[in-house]
Amino acid sequence: MATRRGLLAAATGGVALAGAGAFDAVVARARDAGPAEPPDTDAQGRLLWRNWSGNQTAYPAARLAPATEDALASSLKTAAGPVRVVGAGHSFTALIPTDGTLVSLDAMTGLAGHDDAALTATVRTGTRLGALGPALAEIGQEMLTLPDINKQALGGALGTATHGTGETLQAIHGSVTAFRLVTARGEVMDLSATQNPDLFHASLVGLGGFGVITQATLQNRKLTRIKKRVYAMPTRDALAAWPQLKRAHRNCELYIVPFTDTTAVIAGDATDEPVQPRGPDTDTDALMQMKMLRDAFWAVPALRKFIGRTAMRQIPESLAIDDGWKLLSNERPVRFNEMEYHLPAEAQAETALAVLDAVERLRPDVFFPFELRSIAPDEAWLSPFYQRASGSVAVHAYYKNDYSFLFDVVEPIFRKAGGRPHWGKLNSLQAADFAALYPRFKDAAAVRKQLDPDGKLLNPYLRKVFGDV
Repeated sequence: MATRRGLLAAATGGVALAGAGAFDAVVARARDAGPAEPPDTDAQGRLLWRNWSGNQTAYPAARLAPATEDALASSLKTAAGPVRVVGAGHSFTALIPTDGTLVSLDAMTGLAGHDDAALTATVRTGTRLGALGPALAEIGQEMLTLPDINKQALGGALGTATHGTGETLQAIHGSVTAFRLVTARGEVMDLSATQNPDLFHASLVGLGGFGVITQATLQNRKLTRIKKRVYAMPTRDALAAWPQLKRAHRNCELYIVPFTDTTAVIAGDATDEPVQPRGPDTDTDALMQMKMLRDAFWAVPALRKFIGRTAMRQIPESLAIDDGWKLLSNERPVRFNEMEYHLPAEAQAETALAVLDAVERLRPDVFFPFELRSIAPDEAWLSPFYQRASGSVAVHAYYKNDYSFLFDVVEPIFRKAGGRPHWGKLNSLQAADFAALYPRFKDAAAVRKQLDPDGKLLNPYLRKVFGDV
């Protein structure tokens, strides 16, 4: 069965080729040239580190990959700062770059224990979410929510408030009942909502600035089969129906395809119906066909929209039924840069429409769909969902294309609506902005400084975030 971008495959297959005569190869090559590749080593011979999209780079002086918590604690005592912990490098902000010490938890993975009766599992935080799904399935459990991409390490997902979608579902960190934190001084702390509650709520979404979370206990649920439907609606109809859609389904999101007047609705609900696997992934081909449509009709946006809308409206509904961990996350081999803001739930649809109108008016280079999701409130002090039901809007830019429009065109709309940015995704905010958006931000910053008074865990970007400049 088709996935979300598989929905686009039927819409664009062969259609973009109809405009091949209008395709300007020279202009297209210039547009997609991308930034210059950084050297593999710097003048001191230090090896390059870069994130998934390639927009963040660094040349750390030292790299560590401890295999045990004791080894990590010992290393943190003597490591040269800034010390930054890296997972999959799936963040687009400058959370990781350091010329000091880069720490990987890739050797600290897997389940450390589980409780069948309580449906909990304690997970080492170097574990990738994609590996955690089958590991939990073996003990009859599944996570309460999963993000769109499952390549992240659990530690990175917690530290940046990574989320899935569902009006009653919190972000991943909302299912954490306890975790272990190793501070910059090598102290090991066990934290929960009842044991050191202020430290727990302050550092759970901690950006790697409070210490290193080495393991977390997740409240899970029984392994559940879900029925995932994907179908197309006119964009304004989908936005008008969004309040009802997100209440009607356990998981629901919208995938707005710019320059087509069409949105994919992705809805998931628990079921005991027989398995119908999702089938081969066609997402990459579909996305590249959307790019081809953009390139072919760059100078004729009205024709681009007509062709896209006509094709999209002919797409039949697709269906897949399987265990939730197999369906809720998706492969995304085509790299991009992304800005996502979490808005008050009641402002989400109106804000998404304003962003869509601005992008279609000013940025014909955009071809990635926008993603709308819903997230329940929680109590983590630095969570974008702190005590607020939220609706997210994510806008993507092809990794080879200029993404400055995210700051110039998109971010002002998000900020006007009172949005809080995803910690791992592009934004221009600094300490004063975060203090205005987060009721407990100054409290969290004070706790952070108490745990790491020398700022060993702060790189230049995080110094601006926390105001330690």
